[in-house]
Amino acid sequence: MRTLICGSLAYDTIMVFPDRFKHHILPEQIHILNVSFLVPDMRREYGGCAGNIAYNLRLLGGEAIIMATVGDDSALYLQRLQHQGFDVRHVRHVPDSYTAQAFITTDLDDNQITAFHPGAMNHSHQNCIAEAENIALVIVAPDGREGMIAHANGFHEAGIPFIFDPGQGLPMFSGEDLLNFLKLADYCTVNDYEAKLLTERTGRSLESLAGEVKALVVTLGGNGSEIYAEGRRIIIPQVIPEKVMDPTGCGDAYRAGLLYGIVRGWSWEKTGRLASLMGSIKIAHRGGQNHKLTHDVIAERYRAAFGEAL
Repeated sequence: MRTLICGSLAYDTIMVFPDRFKHHILPEQIHILNVSFLVPDMRREYGGCAGNIAYNLRLLGGEAIIMATVGDDSALYLQRLQHQGFDVRHVRHVPDSYTAQAFITTDLDDNQITAFHPGAMNHSHQNCIAEAENIALVIVAPDGREGMIAHANGFHEAGIPFIFDPGQGLPMFSGEDLLNFLKLADYCTVNDYEAKLLTERTGRSLESLAGEVKALVVTLGGNGSEIYAEGRRIIIPQVIPEKVMDPTGCGDAYRAGLLYGIVRGWSWEKTGRLASLMGSIKIAHRGGQNHKLTHDVIAERYRAAFGEAL
């Protein structure tokens, strides 16, 4: 069952500042901020919501089709995707642009200063959803504003069920925009911060907003997650990770679990538990796409965590 992942492919440049920002940023001088951080530890990771979600869904054994836009510097990323067996025919090259990229500096307290360049992502509306055939489920993940709107309308008109995942793109939309997305979508997933912003912008409670979709999923970091569905609030417990290494991409791993369970018609309890496990697995590894577990290993961990077969 083919799942279409609409969203960003991006490079993440992650730098570690071996001190604390608070020691170098003077509150009384914030209006003339001019600081430089020496970052001896730097790495470049493959990321972007579409790339991360597809990677995790493939680990589970799902068939993930990526629809995204990339720039002139995308050759290494595309080669990697092809080497992993992904079909990249729906990844559009936008000439004279850069692939989306994030530049993230983290201090010893895990505070982060991030600069994000959308680049080719702003041209995602150029992708034609009609070109993707035999799709059972879609996720509209963070992407260019016009692209997210066009894709949501297109999938709704085509009768293809989709998850609306606004992520860090949520501030781009008004309350009216967000309500329209929910009316078009079959499912919605947000983290706790995004959930608060969603309620503020729409002026409606989570319980009320959940009535617009089959399920509204809210992730709560280390406190698990909640799924508002079938008139219930379903509590999904956290799976304790082997270690806490890097939260980058944990939400995307969780969403891969959601997609895998939904397309198979699982209960929300089981779907949420798998999603929680995927987030726990990811946080024990650096980067969004460096964990390399097989489906059988994931199934063993699921049984160990929840006492039932996957």
